[in-house]
Parts: sequence; structure tokens; C-alpha cells
Amino acid sequence: MASHRHSGPSRYKVGTMAEKFDCHYCRDPLQGKKYVEKDGHHCCLKCFDKFCANTCVDCRKPIGADSKEVHYKNRYWHDTCFRCAKCLHPLASETFVAKDNKILCNKCTTREDSLKCKGCFKQIVAGDQNVEYKGTVWHKDCFTCSNCKQVIGTGSFFPKGEDFYCATCHEAKFAKHCVKCNKAITSGGITYQDQPWHAECFVCVTCSKKLAGQRFTAVEDQYYCVDCYKNFVAKKCAGCKNPITGFGKGSSVVAYEGQSWHDYCFHCKKCSMNLANKRFVFHQEQVYCPDCAKKL
Repeated sequence: MASHRHSGPSRYKVGTMAEKFDCHYCRDPLQGKKYVEKDGHHCCLKCFDKFCANTCVDCRKPIGADSKEVHYKNRYWHDTCFRCAKCLHPLASETFVAKDNKILCNKCTTREDSLKCKGCFKQIVAGDQNVEYKGTVWHKDCFTCSNCKQVIGTGSFFPKGEDFYCATCHEAKFAKHCVKCNKAITSGGITYQDQPWHAECFVCVTCSKKLAGQRFTAVEDQYYCVDCYKNFVAKKCAGCKNPITGFGKGSSVVAYEGQSWHDYCFHCKKCSMNLANKRFVFHQEQVYCPDCAKKL
């Protein structure tokens, strides 16, 4: 892919010193001599080359203050060293191709060397608009959706194996759909009993409070928040008459003859011994331990 050199403005200033300043490094006086000002410091040309100058990628020598510098992607060259790696043609003022860490002129980027489009298998010419993904390149107009065949170009896409999908086709083909509204879940969402929901669709059937991250109770495919379940659905304990919610204390329930008790409320009517998981006698709608039942 063709690029231009990046040779922006210098980060230092070269001039002849009229005032009394010493070199920042060697402390030699600079008045009447050429100097370089960089990062707020003044230094002689010799110290600039030694301590401050960038090193040329090609010749490995410092790029002095009097030299013209070319830089590209954090690498630096003398302008006379910035040449095609194959034919050595000077490229300081021309377009070039950067390939495998080498600088090439357009002529040397041969048909064999250049990238081929994965879509049409034709050459990617320097300057072409293209799309690159994981080392594979397409002409912009050759990068199309595997499903609808529309051009994706530089738009958003979703890779799936060897295929690529536009956002619309990916949503229709692969996105999970909410069991309540049947619309695609494009981000977030929750799963309950292996079924996907939008967080805003998974709500209490009575008060519409969102249940994601909250305690709730499911009754015959209906979902209730704690308060609504307690107030409208939960059975009342035959002992204390409060709702049996299944939460916290009393999550265990004793059921008998159509009635229910918190386990801590299921005790003998006469001696108050707790009878959960023990033998008991049910007499005239009341619960007794076997010993108290004999005395009735």
C-alpha cells in the first residue's frame, strides 16, 4: 500500500549565537558560533550529533543539524539515504511502498511482490482503497457480506470462520432473540434457564420491575419480584399467617392436607415442640406431637 514520507517540522532550531550562552553539554561558549536549540537547551553542532541527533536507518550515522531528515513510522533517514531497497532510486520527494519493513519505489513493487485482493484476486495497486483484516486484503468494493453480497467496504462487519457479515445479516443470522419480544439481543441481555432475554424484558409480571440481578420467583412461567410474590402469590403459613416466600429464614416448607407451614412454625399445638421432619398427629386442623396426641 502506497504511503508518503512523514517529514514534519524539525523539533529543533539551528542558528548563529549572538548572545552569551554555553553549550549545554560541553560548556564551550557559543557566541558567534552555529548552535542548535532543542528542548529548551542550546548546544554546539558537535554535541548535537553526539547526544541529540537521530540515527539514520540506512547508513547508521547521526543525522546532523545541517542535514535534511526524512522520518516514517518512528524511523529516520538522511534524505540522500531514503532510497528504494531494490533499485536505490531516491525517494525523499516521491511516493513509496513500505513492505516487510523495506522501502520500495512503485516500479519495484512488482506484480509478484504486491498484495492480491482476496475477492477478485487482482493486484492491490498503490493508492487503491482497501480493507485489511488479519493479514488478508480486499479492494474496498470487493469486501462484501457473505450473506446478502452487499459491499461492506470500510463499514462494520462480523467475522464468522471464513465468512464476513454486515451488521444486519449478522443480527438476523446469529444474534440471540429475546423469548419475550422475539427481537435480536445485540448487546448485554441475560439468560435464565438457557433462554435469552433483553434485560428490559425480564420483569415482574405484576409491577414490571426489572428482575436482572434481583431475587425473584418463577411460578408457571411467570416471574415475580419478592414483594409481588409475597403479596399476591405466596401461600400463607397456617401457623403464623405470613407469606411463605422461600427466601431467607423459613425457606423450607412443610405441606400437609392442602396447608403449608414455615418449617419453624410447624410445632405441636400443646407443647410447642418443633415437628418439622418428625412424626406428628393432625387432629381437628391442629398439629400435635405423638405424646400430646395421646392425651387428647
